[in-house]
Amino acid sequence: MSPLDRYTCEEVFRRIDDYLDRELRSSEVVRVRAHLETCAACASEYAFEESVLLTVRQKLQRVDVPAELRERVLLRLAAAHASTATDS
Repeated sequence: MSPLDRYTCEEVFRRIDDYLDRELRSSEVVRVRAHLETCAACASEYAFEESVLLTVRQKLQRVDVPAELRERVLLRLAAAHASTATDS
């Protein structure tokens, strides 16, 4: 891999959140992954960010939502989905 093809630490740091959220193009994923495999500092930052994200997701799953609120949200989502389907 030539130096021009390698992501720098700065480039990886700018993309780490999108990498975790799976929002990068496949070519960017390959580059970030390659950098993480060779750079201990970035791999450490990635591991930290991933652990924070997993902790937040776990905590969010434990939030009790009142049944009435859950029902209202589901109805609005269904209505929005139906509206989008008819607009297509």
